[in-house]
Amino acid sequence: QVQLAESGGGLVQIGGSLTLSCVHSGRTSSVAAMGWFRQTPGKEREFVAAISWAEGATFYSDAVKGRFRISRDKAKKTMYLQANSLMREDTGVYYCNSPGPGQGSGGYPNYNENDYWGQGTQVTVSS
Repeated sequence: QVQLAESGGGLVQIGGSLTLSCVHSGRTSSVAAMGWFRQTPGKEREFVAAISWAEGATFYSDAVKGRFRISRDKAKKTMYLQANSLMREDTGVYYCNSPGPGQGSGGYPNYNENDYWGQGTQVTVSS
């Protein structure tokens, strides 16, 4: 059973930074990629970034490219999202994602119905 646990959210000022973490509790030897999504009330869950577990290749949405950095520590089975130059539009609940059984490296920027998700961590950007 895979469990994902995010941490690191909070209240930050416009222009500030924070780092989110996601710990993968299962066997990461079978993980091909992981990603971050975010959601605000009334909107669809939005892709933020993804990373291939073995090679560390990264993929970003246009909204965060150049400001956010995704990384992973294979030994700690942890994925990170360093968010810089935060804007009010970055406010939302950030979710950690891992492709579900049989999904391989997933379909980023899309997700699948049987993907694994964390419980989410709130990020609020305010003046």
